[in-house]
Amino acid sequence: MPADLAVIGLGHLGLSLAQAAVAAGVSTLGYRTGPEAGSLTAAELRRMLARGFRPTADPAELGRVRTAVICAPVQRGADGAPDLSQVEAAARTLAGRLRPHTTVVLESPVPPGTTERFLRPLLEEGSGLRAGRDFHLASSPSRVDPGNRDFGAANTPKVIGGLTPACTESAATFYGRLTDKVVRARGPREAETVQVLETNYRQVNIALVNEMAVLCHDLGVDLWDVVRCAETKPFGFQAFRPGPGVGGHAVPQDLAGLTGRTLRMVELAQQVNDTMPRYVVQRAAALLNEHGKSGRGARVLLLGVTYKPDLADQQGSPAHEIALRLMQLGASVSYHDPYVPAWSVLDRPIPRADSLYEAVADTDLTILLQQHRTYDLQGLSVKAQLMLDTRGAAPTGAAHRL
Repeated sequence: MPADLAVIGLGHLGLSLAQAAVAAGVSTLGYRTGPEAGSLTAAELRRMLARGFRPTADPAELGRVRTAVICAPVQRGADGAPDLSQVEAAARTLAGRLRPHTTVVLESPVPPGTTERFLRPLLEEGSGLRAGRDFHLASSPSRVDPGNRDFGAANTPKVIGGLTPACTESAATFYGRLTDKVVRARGPREAETVQVLETNYRQVNIALVNEMAVLCHDLGVDLWDVVRCAETKPFGFQAFRPGPGVGGHAVPQDLAGLTGRTLRMVELAQQVNDTMPRYVVQRAAALLNEHGKSGRGARVLLLGVTYKPDLADQQGSPAHEIALRLMQLGASVSYHDPYVPAWSVLDRPIPRADSLYEAVADTDLTILLQQHRTYDLQGLSVKAQLMLDTRGAAPTGAAHRL
């Protein structure tokens, strides 16, 4: 059965797009490109299937759609450069089935120039068609924010940059079915660079507030109170809050491989954020020592090991490095997370605390890494022998803050 849309790549980007499409009444099929993992719940997937979402393993079905969106994951390679192998696999699979007048959009987080220099040749060589003449080609950076209750596909503007004006309008017509506002970029490279700016903006501002957290601890200043006051400024300031590290799927890019020059601020920001798990462990060891306990043999409970509250997604979560460093210190580590029934670090299973309040009371140190809504932080902090709050979520004075 033909479909309006094929989503190629069923990771967190692809499943989110498919979810938005079926909710808007767009007949959608999904094609998996690799061992991807989305952040949708089983109930959300069931609702999508009930609305007509069709997963398929048959690449021939990709040739029966009006619009094909490539959402293949892009990981960072060993050299730090983006690994486009899944984007390439998706393009080659689509190219062999591509029909004239199809609109092809790249949503994967890629460096500027990828749509024109990398994707276009693959599609043209594999199909015998010419982009901009026989089929439409565009870039549209994804703006997925899993778990955000205020902004979803419908009320988040969508940036579109097409190879030609006609390509832009064709993609804009499709996305106009999903969102209230479409923003037209000058071209694919501009659209791709939007995501670079947005991703690095997050990285840099989190790094700034993480450095402020370390500074304020040394000064004896409550950073969370500082941020609370600062965000009352109605211009020139957006509040970011510190944490144990930066998780998520967005990969910061310095584009050194494209231009020969690095974004020094982004490079430094990444270095700052990468030090936060080590800083958390240093603070944990110092707190234990202050209370007459050694890190070696200490029982440490980690609360929340996902990268974002109220989601099961562990992509890039700093909890893994923190657990590893604690174990290297000689601590006995356990964890609790309502969204993670089993957890391993370097293939070593970490014991899960089933009775949370009893575990907190019996543990030398409890470290809050993620503030899931189900956690009663007032009650937990009362039960805890010692608590380190890396999110500033516990009531003031109830725990030691990062």
